Amino acid sequence: MYKKKMKRIILVMVVAALLLALAGCGAKDDSPLVFGDAGWDSIQFHNGVAQFIIEHGFGYETDVMVGSTPVTFAGLRRGDIDIYMETWHDNFADAYAEAIEKEEIVVVSVNFDDNAQGLWVPTFVIKGDPAKGIEPMAPGLKSVSDLPDYWELFKDPEDPTKGRIVGSPPGWAADEILSEKMVSYSLEDTFNYFRPGSDATLAASIARAFERSEPWIGYYWDPTWVMGKFDMTLLEEPEYSDEKWLDGYSCAFPVTEVTISVHSDMTKRAPEVVEFLSNYRTSSALTSSALAYMMENDVDAADAAINFLKENEALWTGWLSSEVAAKVKAALQ
Repeated sequence: MYKKKMKRIILVMVVAALLLALAGCGAKDDSPLVFGDAGWDSIQFHNGVAQFIIEHGFGYETDVMVGSTPVTFAGLRRGDIDIYMETWHDNFADAYAEAIEKEEIVVVSVNFDDNAQGLWVPTFVIKGDPAKGIEPMAPGLKSVSDLPDYWELFKDPEDPTKGRIVGSPPGWAADEILSEKMVSYSLEDTFNYFRPGSDATLAASIARAFERSEPWIGYYWDPTWVMGKFDMTLLEEPEYSDEKWLDGYSCAFPVTEVTISVHSDMTKRAPEVVEFLSNYRTSSALTSSALAYMMENDVDAADAAINFLKENEALWTGWLSSEVAAKVKAALQ
């Protein structure tokens, strides 16, 4: 009798231990999927889009871990972060390659690969704007090599003997590159290179040019709210090559494949989410448009994400099964 009682007690203890173990596993699986937020607006926007779909379409809770690029990418490698929607891996190429080689992360998709940076002008400078009564100011301006012919159009207010190219804020990597490009393209004879004090100052100079319908030439990049709001044209440069880049940056800036990366555990923990992310693809133009929406309407990334989903149903439904898409549509109502 005593032995039977002891067996029952032991059996109960074993079952209890198993239930506790299973409960522990369940708690881990039910914990939120964590997104990396490295601090810029476009990654916050894409986080918002993916979070809405994952929460309402797949039923997972989500969270965000904020930090610098090195901190958040290290978190992805450790598994503190599960999903990284904008991996600008050219900025940390060695760490990125090592993380892939060690199978710490899995690259599941290219979010966009049409980003660009370089010297831009308002499109009305080249084509005019009949709606505003603006005639073309430089109809033959297509490339950086054409700029010396139009220096007077972009006259430097502090030195009327030369034009002004508005460059990068000091301390940025682009500042050194642009300074060398001025020499490589022989622009220093006809243009001064002006460094604005900040990104905000640079963006404000573009906005002012559009408000006044005045010519402007300078450095910018996309995706950004500026490119979403204003119609700009990138001046052509020789096609990128490693050889030319190492020779005074005498070619176009390289285009970066901005990838979506997940921690390797995600392939087992949430394979359906990984499948969705593998289909996720946008563009710089779409991203810039969303960022402009944020700026113009003074809303956060989550609101911009909802607006994006409402306005681009044909795009994102292609990332999902019909069943999951129906759930997301219902949540948007």
